[in-house]
Amino acid sequence: MLLLKEVGGALVLALAAGIVTYQMLKRVDNYQVEVLLTLALAMGVYALADALHLSAPIAVVVAGLFVGNRGRAFAMSEKTREHVDTFWELVDEILNVVLFLLIGLELLVLPLKREWLMAGALAIPIVLSARWLSVAAIVGPLGRVTTQAKGAIAVLTWGGLRGGISVAMALSLPANDSRSLILTLTYFVVVFSILVQGMTVGRVIRMTSGPTATVKSSHGS
Repeated sequence: MLLLKEVGGALVLALAAGIVTYQMLKRVDNYQVEVLLTLALAMGVYALADALHLSAPIAVVVAGLFVGNRGRAFAMSEKTREHVDTFWELVDEILNVVLFLLIGLELLVLPLKREWLMAGALAIPIVLSARWLSVAAIVGPLGRVTTQAKGAIAVLTWGGLRGGISVAMALSLPANDSRSLILTLTYFVVVFSILVQGMTVGRVIRMTSGPTATVKSSHGS
């Protein structure tokens, strides 16, 4: 019931706020005001969801998807879309920098025990195995009814990078011994994901798809 309340309530709140913002965007043709409306939507929905004990991240994501798709297509001019995109790209870059700065500072105060380091090393293959099982459980049966790219399961498994969001979720936990352990495990998985998986995903694609495959790789947090 708690899950249904947090997720279902967040969806209802996000759609309601998204529809209101969409209607406001349709009635305004001023990019400064429209950019501020999108900012107010993100901050307002998060604060309201948190106050109502709903899932604030889900609420913001759903509201963003609604306005970012329907609102962007039907309620914004080309000039407004350009400014909205530029504004949120800048916000994204700034927050990523702040997040990874906090990640680095957290490493300075994170207590590293020998047992935790061993657990962190074990967490990497466990996470990769879980990723493989989840991908194979979906892609495998689909391969019987649709054509799948060669090596799709291997590429999707190795390309499942972890980054800032994983660390941010771990950092949001209340301070206790369990939090420090979870942070240690998360750091191990994220660092391995970025440094090893991220730098070798192109090679994995070439190995699984053949020597003539064209590789397009991108990195995100």
